[in-house]
Amino acid sequence: QADPVQPVDVPKPQPATFDSLDAAVAAQDTSSDDDARCLAGAVYFESKGEPLSGQLAVAQVIINRAKSGRFPTSVCSVVTQRGQFSFVHAGIIPSIDSSRAAYRTALAVAKVALRAAWDSPAPDALFFHARSVSASARMTKVAAIGNHIFYR
Repeated sequence: QADPVQPVDVPKPQPATFDSLDAAVAAQDTSSDDDARCLAGAVYFESKGEPLSGQLAVAQVIINRAKSGRFPTSVCSVVTQRGQFSFVHAGIIPSIDSSRAAYRTALAVAKVALRAAWDSPAPDALFFHARSVSASARMTKVAAIGNHIFYR
């Protein structure tokens, strides 16, 4: 009679330690899943051209929303939620040329955020807007990065 199979404790992978956000972004591979693509699209359309820390903060807002219980529970559902992001039309993220350097950066930033490979400069933020937009007085400012202000 064979011995029953015993479960094996597999250590949970720990995020890599990087010396900088630049290094964390540069270390990401080019593969992607649905969450990474949706998050990269949002980072691309909302914050391309912003500092990496601002792009990471945008990604973190979307992840925070998915975890909050106040928004849809998946990254893609948060990004495509009606009325949340102006680049989304009829629940569809516009196509992006994946060979664009700004998209490759957005995808790497999305992966850093999804893997928690670098601390977000706006860790508790659920909202952001451009500096040119007035905010509601009910929100608490968490950070101002590049052309965006982040709130919880």
